[in-house]
Amino acid sequence: MIEIGRKLNGRYHIIGNIGSGGMANVFLAHDLILDRDVAVKVLRFDFQNDQAAIRRFQREALAATELVHPNIVSVYDVGEEDGMQYLVMEYVKGMDLKRFIQTQYPIPYAKIVDIMEQILSAVSLAHEHRIIHRDLKPQNILMDESGVVKITDFGIAIALTETSITQTNTMLGSVHYLSPEQARGSMATNQSDVYAVGIILYEMLTGNVPFDGESAVTIALKHFQEEMPSVKTFDPNIPQSLENVVLHATAKDPADRYKTAEEMSRDLYTVLAANRLNEPKWQPTGLMGETKILTPITDEMAMPSSFNSMETPSEDRNEHEEIEQQEAAKKKKKKKKPLIIFIILLVLALLIGGGLYLAGQGSSEVKIPNVKDKTEAEARKILEDAGLKVKDETKEIPDESIDEGKVVKTDPAIDSTVKKNREVELYISSGNKKIKLDDYTGEDYKDAIEALGKLGFKESQIKITKETDSKVDENKVISQTPEKGEEVDPKADEITLVVSEGPDDIYLADYASLGYSYNNAVTELLSYGIKESQITRVDKPSDTVAKDLVIAQNPAAGNPFNPKKGKITLTVSSGPDKTTASSESNTVVLGSYAENYTYQNAVNALTNLGIKENQISRVDEASDLPKDTVISQDPGAGATFDLKNGKITLKVSTGPSNVSVPNLIGLSSAEAKSQLEGSGLKYVEGSGDASKGKVTSISPSVGDSVAKGTSITVNFSNATDPTNDGNN
Repeated sequence: MIEIGRKLNGRYHIIGNIGSGGMANVFLAHDLILDRDVAVKVLRFDFQNDQAAIRRFQREALAATELVHPNIVSVYDVGEEDGMQYLVMEYVKGMDLKRFIQTQYPIPYAKIVDIMEQILSAVSLAHEHRIIHRDLKPQNILMDESGVVKITDFGIAIALTETSITQTNTMLGSVHYLSPEQARGSMATNQSDVYAVGIILYEMLTGNVPFDGESAVTIALKHFQEEMPSVKTFDPNIPQSLENVVLHATAKDPADRYKTAEEMSRDLYTVLAANRLNEPKWQPTGLMGETKILTPITDEMAMPSSFNSMETPSEDRNEHEEIEQQEAAKKKKKKKKPLIIFIILLVLALLIGGGLYLAGQGSSEVKIPNVKDKTEAEARKILEDAGLKVKDETKEIPDESIDEGKVVKTDPAIDSTVKKNREVELYISSGNKKIKLDDYTGEDYKDAIEALGKLGFKESQIKITKETDSKVDENKVISQTPEKGEEVDPKADEITLVVSEGPDDIYLADYASLGYSYNNAVTELLSYGIKESQITRVDKPSDTVAKDLVIAQNPAAGNPFNPKKGKITLTVSSGPDKTTASSESNTVVLGSYAENYTYQNAVNALTNLGIKENQISRVDEASDLPKDTVISQDPGAGATFDLKNGKITLKVSTGPSNVSVPNLIGLSSAEAKSQLEGSGLKYVEGSGDASKGKVTSISPSVGDSVAKGTSITVNFSNATDPTNDGNN
C-alpha cells in the first residue's frame, strides 16, 4: 500500500486512505499544483504484474476521460510510478447512493425523481459515446454534500468499438442489478444499463432490491423468471405513474423496455404531474403473442459459463466478482496453519473486535431519538443530549392524533442514522387547525413538492401546471394557489403550482443589414432575457462596414432562438484591413451602401475607410424606401476610390412622395385604372358592375393626399341602374 505523506509524481500529496477493494486502493490526496483535493486510485500491489487487471484499469481511465459530464466523476490524470498504475480523479465529498438509501429512506418522491434524472443524464451521455457501464448499482453512484450525483467506476465499461471485447459472453457486474439478457450470458446493451437503473429506482422507492437469494445463480434466475414485485406493497401511496416507470425500465423483454436512457428520462420528467398520478398500470406488449411452453429453468440446469464461480455479492461490496474469484483461488492454495496459530489469531480477532466495538461507542454517527409526542422543549433537550443540533425555527403541521404543540416528526426522520452535530428540524402539531402556507415562488418545483410533503400534503394533492415565462427560470415556481399566508388543511386541500418552462423561442433580427452596432445588438439581446455569457463577439476587418458595426451573426436572422439556452455569435467590424489599401496609389475599394444603409451609417463606413466628409455629397430624392435610406451611390460598389481627389455621391430617400387622389366619378373601369396608375397609385376593383357600370365612389376619397403606391378601391354602378347615364 502507498505510504501516507508520499508525493506521487512530485505533485499529489497523499493525505489518507478513502477505501480499499479487491482491485485497487483509493486515497485522498492534495494536488500541489492546482491546490485542490483529489482522489487517487492505485492498482493494488498484487495486481501490478497482472496484465488483465492493468488493461481493465487503463480502460477505466480511457472510458472516463471520454465522458465530460457534471454527473460523471472526472478523471484528471493517469500515470505510472515505480511500477504502480494510478488514476487521479475528482474527489466527491459525500456518500454513495447505497448509504444514502440506508440513512434517508423513505426518500421523498420528488427527490428520487431528481436523483434519477441526474443518473439518466450521465448514462445517456455515456451511451452517446458508445460506452456501456455494465455495473450500475448504488455503490457506484456517489452523492456530494449538495445532492449532486456522480457516477464512478467505469472499470468494466465496454466501448462498442472494441470488437474483441464486445464479442465475449463474459458476464460482469453485480447480480442484484443484472439484466435478464446478461443473466442468460448474452452481451450487454444500452438497455442493460436501463434495466439496472430501473432496479436502482425500485430500491430507492422501497429500500430493498427486488430479488435476493443465497447464491448468484439463484438471484440471476429470478431476474428472468420471476415477476417484478410491486413497489406498492412497500408504500401504497406511490403514484401509479412512478411504479409504471419501474415496470417499463425492468421489462424482461428488451422490446418492452425503454429503448434509451433519454426516453426513460423524458417519462420521468412528468411522472409527478397531477394528471398522471392515477394512470393505468403499465403492461408489456412484447409477450402478448401466442402462448409458448418453455422448459423450466432450475438450479441444476447448465448455466452460462460466467456463473461457474460467481458468488453472491455482498450488498456493500464495490468490486468485481472475477477479481475476488482470483483472490479466493489464491487463498485455497495456501496450507492450513497449525492449531496454535489459529488460536492466537482468534484471540487477536476478539481483542480487535472488542476494541472496535468500544470505539464504535464514540462513533461520529448517532441515531435520531424518538421525540414524537414530546413538547418542543423536551424534544430539544433529548436531541441535544444525543449530540445533535436543533433548528431554531420549527414547522407547524396538523395532526389528528398528536396534541397541539407537541412533536409530530423530525427531519431527518426519527431512528435514521446521521452524523453528530447534524441539524434536525422539528415538526410541531397544530392539532386539527389549518396551517399558513409558505411562499414557494422562485423555488425549484421539486423542492416545493418535497417541502409540501413534509407538511403532510400527499403528492396527489399537488397539481403542477406549466407555462412559458421569459423572466422565471425553467422548473422554477411562477405562482401558487393558495397564495403565501393563506390557511390550508394538508389533509384535504389541493395546491396548484404554476411552473416555468422557460421562455418561448424568439426570432432574431438581422443586425447586420439593419446597421446595428455591437453594443446596440447586445442591448436588444439582453432585453429578451439573454445573458452576456450567451453572446460571443468575433472581430473581423472590413473595408466596407464601419468599425463596431455587426457584419454577420450565427444563428442567422429568422431562426428560432431560446433565450435561456441558445448561444449567438456576432461578427463585428474592426475597421478597414490596412493591407487592402495601396500605400503607393492611396486608394480604397468601395463597399455597397445602397438600400441597406442609412445615410449616417454609410458616412461612418466611408470615413472609416479614410474618406473625408467633404468628399461625400448627398442628394435627396423621393423614393419608396424608408426616409434617410441610401438609394444609390456613385461610384458604385467595388470601384477604386482615390482618397486624395475622389468624390462620392449618395442619393438619399426622403420617403415616399404623396399625391392627391384624382376624381374618377363617372369613368369606366378602364379609364379609372389608367388615371390611377398614371398618378402612381394602385387600382383595386370594388363593388358593382365594373364591366358596364360607371364609377360611383372611391376609397380613399377624391382629393385625399396619399403616398405613391397606395391602393385605391373603386366602386361601380350596376348596368341596369337608371342613373347610369354617364352624366354623374
